[in-house]
Amino acid sequence: MLEELKREAYEANVALPRHGLINLTFGNASAVDRAKGIFAIKPSGVDYAALTADDMVLVDFDGKRVEGKLNPSSDTPTHRRLLLAWPQLGGVVHTHSSHATAFAQAGRAIPIFGTTHADYFAGDIPVTRKMTLQEIAAAYEWETGNVIVERFAAGKLDPLDFPAVLVNRHAPFTWAATVAKAVEVAVAVECIAQMALMSLQLEPTLAPIEDELLQKHFKRKHGAGAYYGQTLAG
Repeated sequence: MLEELKREAYEANVALPRHGLINLTFGNASAVDRAKGIFAIKPSGVDYAALTADDMVLVDFDGKRVEGKLNPSSDTPTHRRLLLAWPQLGGVVHTHSSHATAFAQAGRAIPIFGTTHADYFAGDIPVTRKMTLQEIAAAYEWETGNVIVERFAAGKLDPLDFPAVLVNRHAPFTWAATVAKAVEVAVAVECIAQMALMSLQLEPTLAPIEDELLQKHFKRKHGAGAYYGQTLAG
């Protein structure tokens, strides 16, 4: 089972550069085994081309490394904070994809202009507040997770209805019930961010998508009434 967990984390991590979401060694992905209370995550600073499944580091929910010779990603405390806060998550992904990171650096949410965005999110992709000097100087990566959780609590946002966030001045984090799905969301976030920027260039005063159209696209893929895709016969 642990080998499978490491394989899932490995495949998610190497998918990030394949989708053009990674430059250099920026970014990471984690996959969780809730029953065992551990997650597998990329080792810190290792080039994606050199990664193997055996390189994945296993960490428990107390932050203790339980398997692996390499140091886990420096963002491990952020992943751990999100996994602890939201038990419905099975994986977390962090990238520095260019267009989404541009919104994060500007401290701007990604506004919902069209149906591509609505297929994945029930509204704007939220952005956190800026971190305080005290938060930056203290347990920085853990506090990064705290400001994400704080943003969702303040906005009363369901993390599965809004499966991504932009950390102010930093970059996006995404998540889902599986790490493979979290990678898909990361791809979608970058695509959405690029289209939003182009839309604002064409029409700087563009209004958000009409709520009826937003709800139609979101609910046909999410919730009890979802009908998009195939249903396996019993």
